Amino acid sequence: MSLFDAILTAIVEGLTEFLPISSTGHMILLNYLLGNHEDAFTSTFEVVIQLGAIMAIVLLYAKRFIFKFDIYLKLFVAFLPSAVLGALFYKIIKGYLFNHWVVATSLILGGIVLIFIDRWMHPGEQSPEELDKVSYKQAFFIGCFQCISMIPGVSRAAATIIGGMMNGLSKKSAAEFSFLLAIPTMMAASAKDLYEFEGTVSNEQWTTIAIGFVVAFLTAIVAVKWFVKLLEKHGFKGFGWYRIAIGVLFLLFAWSQL
Repeated sequence: MSLFDAILTAIVEGLTEFLPISSTGHMILLNYLLGNHEDAFTSTFEVVIQLGAIMAIVLLYAKRFIFKFDIYLKLFVAFLPSAVLGALFYKIIKGYLFNHWVVATSLILGGIVLIFIDRWMHPGEQSPEELDKVSYKQAFFIGCFQCISMIPGVSRAAATIIGGMMNGLSKKSAAEFSFLLAIPTMMAASAKDLYEFEGTVSNEQWTTIAIGFVVAFLTAIVAVKWFVKLLEKHGFKGFGWYRIAIGVLFLLFAWSQL
């Protein structure tokens, strides 16, 4: 992986991790376009830059929630369903669902849902300042929706935001709870991948990883702030059409591999 590839990958990760457009799908397509093979270093690099994106959320929301301990318990409740199902079915999902056909189908179907979600759902007007007052029942329900995102291409952000809106949260509140829920979810997934890593990393590769971490961190800050504003003004339609376009690209990609 060249330094240019690393920076571009980190930018895409930071932009897509918290948007309802599937960062996993974008990583798969980007690696194909760049000609990068899924070797040990590439896998490790993608895990570490995810941690960079997580740190952006920690920075943006620490002041609001650092002393509100109740929110941590609710995030734990929301995290439990995906933690349990992930532990039970991770190998099956990784072995059978991580292919271009599943990703393409998930992107397109998810895009159709997002296009019509503003018309179908009537979220509540819960103030984002009262996000810590989300009930444990609501948190668990959102966590159950997060399980759907174990299917590659669905998007963890899309699943949890929709789950939040179905529980009466406003678009902004649902998005912000989704951001916070990403912290334990992605840290657990990253820790698992790093624990299972069996390769070696050179000094030059550590430099590449450090640069990617910083780039993903900075890009995620911009993406999160931009996304919340865009979501409040224009809803989900734009993201839906974008997902469909990317899904079609994935189909073309899959056909080219036959």
